[in-house]
Amino acid sequence: MIRPAWTVERQVRSAEELKELARRLAVDLLAGDLLVLAGELGAGKTTFTQGLGRGLGVREGIISPTFVLVRQHPNLGDGPGLVHVDAYRLDSAAEIDDLDLEATLDTSVTVIEWGADRVEHLTASRLDIAITRPVGGGLVPGPGLDPESPVTFDDDADELRHISITAHGPRWSAGQPASLLLD
Repeated sequence: MIRPAWTVERQVRSAEELKELARRLAVDLLAGDLLVLAGELGAGKTTFTQGLGRGLGVREGIISPTFVLVRQHPNLGDGPGLVHVDAYRLDSAAEIDDLDLEATLDTSVTVIEWGADRVEHLTASRLDIAITRPVGGGLVPGPGLDPESPVTFDDDADELRHISITAHGPRWSAGQPASLLLD
């Protein structure tokens, strides 16, 4: 297994702080960058993407692509667009390939929710971003779920979240972007 280039850990206390972290990160993103978001339902993956979109300067109105799988958000200036993907219902890398993301990968920043273990073949570099919400000192499984399975929570926008950003590949080998060096 190849070691990550670096990892940054942050905590945010609200949806607005989560958006601000993503907005700051967007300053250092380029067309061709891939971000893979992980987190239980309601953790803030789409909220993070909204902040990223604000930082990139794309058209407003970012919502979850759950039912359409892919949403494209053009840039209002001269920067890269944003492609927002929900891979929750996709079971394999082959199903990801059917979305034809290669057509926009080089000209956009691509964000894929639920993409772990399905999208790594798309590019040599990526940022894995995990968003978790601790409750009562630990993570609480959703109703009827095995304690080892993914967790779900009520969608409380203003609640502590832990963000882990892990960089992989040559794009990120020079170190953390300046936007993540400040707390």
